[in-house]
Amino acid sequence: MIGRAARDGEFAQRVVAWQRAFGRRDLPWLGESDPYRVWLSEIMLQQTQVATVRAYYMRFLQAFPDVGTLAAAPLDDVLALWSGLGYYSRARNLHHCSQAVMRDHGGTFPLRSDDLASLPGIGRSTAAAIAVFCHGERAAILDGNVKRVLARYLGFDGDLGRSGPQRSLWQQAEALLPQRDVEDYTQGLMDLGATLCLARNPQCTQCPVRRACVAHRQDRVDELPVKSPRARRGTRANALLWLRHRDRVLLVRRPEQGVWAGLWSLPEFDDLDALNGVVWDWPGRGSALAPIDHALTHFDWHLAPLRWDLPARVSAAQRSRIEATVPGGRWMGHDEALAMSLPAPVRKLLG
Repeated sequence: MIGRAARDGEFAQRVVAWQRAFGRRDLPWLGESDPYRVWLSEIMLQQTQVATVRAYYMRFLQAFPDVGTLAAAPLDDVLALWSGLGYYSRARNLHHCSQAVMRDHGGTFPLRSDDLASLPGIGRSTAAAIAVFCHGERAAILDGNVKRVLARYLGFDGDLGRSGPQRSLWQQAEALLPQRDVEDYTQGLMDLGATLCLARNPQCTQCPVRRACVAHRQDRVDELPVKSPRARRGTRANALLWLRHRDRVLLVRRPEQGVWAGLWSLPEFDDLDALNGVVWDWPGRGSALAPIDHALTHFDWHLAPLRWDLPARVSAAQRSRIEATVPGGRWMGHDEALAMSLPAPVRKLLG
């Protein structure tokens, strides 16, 4: 149940007052009313820290200053600028969504959150954020930070990994909405979750709503919000072939599904034994490089790179035989390769 402080609007008033006095001021997307820029920041901030997003956001806007520019750009260019930000489906959805806006909405984002949520890659919370900050719509958001603030304030102990409790928290988030100042209120919730109501070591003594916070009163801050236990992280191991000939490197485009979907990368093999079984009679020489440990959402990936340098002079027959082991491979100069949409560990290796 929502307590008296929430019913009479005190919660929202305190959040708004705190935001105006102590909320964040130094983020490049704050105060934006351009739906394109708000949308871009919201997508980038999903599962990514603000400190990382800031530089990517500015570079992205320099390359794609508006939705039309983004829609017209090749997907490879979009993925290249996204390289290192992770969760690459976000970049593909950005590109797809921008084209939908141009094709179906005349290059203008819809005004209402319900219509925004029908676009590719825009969920309910992102749609609400765009509608709130750009058009003042009275709509609730429920990103990760806001879920944490509201779950603790309300003492909400439903499992947010399940759809039923999610729906219930949405209803309570909507009930808490103030009649006015919805922009400051929404930004205040986001700022509280990002700066004070942290997942670990929350700064409760500085929180403007601590006196009415159920989790704080009941000493349950560390227990809330409740989420289903994550599946045990797995591990995976593969080998990468860094094949060089003169000043060029052989890259392949990864499948459209799976890890690093659609990006350019070094050819992948099951393990070093499998890779060595392929290159053992190639001309030139190879050297095993330091292994790469890369953490992904659900597993840790151990990559063993092998660099193989072909001699300057390779017969056409030898080269054809070598290239046949890497279907779809493409030779690129060093600078061209680094301009492609490379996964961050591969970019670092080649750089």
